[in-house]
Amino acid sequence: MDIKQLIHTLQHTHQLQPEQMQTLLTAAFSDAVIRAKLAQAAQQTAQAVFGNKIYIRGLIEFTNYCRNDCYYCGIRRSNTEAVRYRLTEEQILSCCEQGYALGFRTFVLQGGEDLIYSDTDLAAIISAIKQAYPDCAVTLSIGERRREAYQLWKKAGADRYLLRHETADSEHYARLHPAELKLSNRKRCLRDLKELGYQVGTGFMVGSPWQTMANLLEDLAFIRELQPQMIGIGPFIPHHATPFKNYPAGTLEQTLTLLSVLRLMFPKVLLPATTALGTIVPNGRELGILAGANVVMPNLSPADVRQNYLLYDNKLCSGAEAAEAKNDLAARLHSIGYEIAEGRGDYKES
Repeated sequence: MDIKQLIHTLQHTHQLQPEQMQTLLTAAFSDAVIRAKLAQAAQQTAQAVFGNKIYIRGLIEFTNYCRNDCYYCGIRRSNTEAVRYRLTEEQILSCCEQGYALGFRTFVLQGGEDLIYSDTDLAAIISAIKQAYPDCAVTLSIGERRREAYQLWKKAGADRYLLRHETADSEHYARLHPAELKLSNRKRCLRDLKELGYQVGTGFMVGSPWQTMANLLEDLAFIRELQPQMIGIGPFIPHHATPFKNYPAGTLEQTLTLLSVLRLMFPKVLLPATTALGTIVPNGRELGILAGANVVMPNLSPADVRQNYLLYDNKLCSGAEAAEAKNDLAARLHSIGYEIAEGRGDYKES
């Protein structure tokens, strides 16, 4: 089967055999013509489901304290350079107020695993947001927690939860994380979240240290097994204050290829064009959308803390990444034939 047939098969059956997927990925990583054909098929698939609408999420990075020490992350607990901060409930609600006025109907509360916020503190914040903005969705991205915590937050009104698995291979996982962190627990969290009725997002870093083709195939297999509603992938970008500071970043070519493949595998999935993609090239998010993505997540965090939530070096934290620049975002999307969708932008089961 030639490459064109592989793309056609993936677009129409949403799956390939592992050896076929490896052939397609290998070819697309190195051949711009093949990537363009793959992106065209992915864009067609996304437009058949979503039209030319792009969902927006208001990102609120409410704490950069973290109990974990992941080797790739700029807010790891060992990074003594990090300027730490925490937002109060009032500050978080102020971010939501500004975002709501701008038209955002999903708020994403993202932070390090910061246990200063108790389970009940977070439930109160979620409840306050839902009470003030009942037509909005609340998405959480705060790491590995007990099932009871996830249950409490769901009851308080949380709708979605983002938790990247990072890599589906346990040996690779162990090379990216300290010994106290286990892939088995991360997978347990994802399954708990699904069972509790969250719309669940997972994903992985593209080009992380020691990542192999076999790892990528295992990631795709795990995502197929999990059947998440959201998939977040972006290039690995090193941070100067981590053990991986000298490792090369993931590439635009690999990231766009995998975005297109994921769109063809999961036509209805919510697939962001991430900040990391916009960091490695100025028009990265536009290229991501043209490769099949349908979500962007501008930053609603207070301007004075954005530069302190640095998971990797050179992260976008002003300009088009600022939520106030929504008009600029709309213009950039319009320039490639897309427009911002109103509303919560939920995953559609049907």
